[in-house]
Amino acid sequence: MGEAPGDEAEGGQLPTQPDFPHELIEVLKGKLNKKDAPFLKYLGKKLNMVWIDSDDSRLGMTRFEYNANELFRRRKMKLSCGPVTIGINPILNKDKALYRHTLVHELLHASGVLDHGEIHANLVAEIAPSPKFSNSLVLQEMRERVLEKLPERQWICGDCGYTWERKRVSMPTRCPKCAKPFKS
Repeated sequence: MGEAPGDEAEGGQLPTQPDFPHELIEVLKGKLNKKDAPFLKYLGKKLNMVWIDSDDSRLGMTRFEYNANELFRRRKMKLSCGPVTIGINPILNKDKALYRHTLVHELLHASGVLDHGEIHANLVAEIAPSPKFSNSLVLQEMRERVLEKLPERQWICGDCGYTWERKRVSMPTRCPKCAKPFKS
C-alpha cells in the first residue's frame, strides 16, 4: 500500500479513495483455500475501494454487484464474483489498527467468506487484531455517539438507590456500591 492506512494525507485531506490492499490480498491467499474463499483470486481485478459517508454507523461494508442467487451459482461453478466494492469509513484514518482490522474483515467477505463464523473470526484476529478499546480513539468516539442517543444517562440501583453515570452501552450486571445483581 502506498500511504500507510490510517494516516491522513498532507493537509488533512483524504485521498480520493482508500489504498488498494495488494499486501493484504497476498496474505489472505497464503492463508485461505479455494473452497473457503472462491473469489479471492479475482479480487486483484474486480475490487474497487471507496469511502463511505463518515456519519455511517458502519466502519466498513462489502457490496457485490450480483445478487445472492447469482453469487451462489458463480461460487458453485468456480466463476468470478464480478465487481466487488469495499467501502471504508473515513473516520478510520484516525486509527491505523482499526483501519487494518476493518479492511481484513471486509476482504474476507469479498473473497467469499460471507458468514461471521470461526474461520472469519480466527483470520481477522490473526492478521489484524482489533485494537483495545483503551487504545482506540475511534472506538471511544463511537461509544460516546451511542451513549448520547440513549435515554438513560445514569444508572440507579433498585436495591440501594445508588446512582452513577452511564459510561457503557450494556446494562451493568451488579451495582458498584452494594454488589447485588443490578435491577433498575
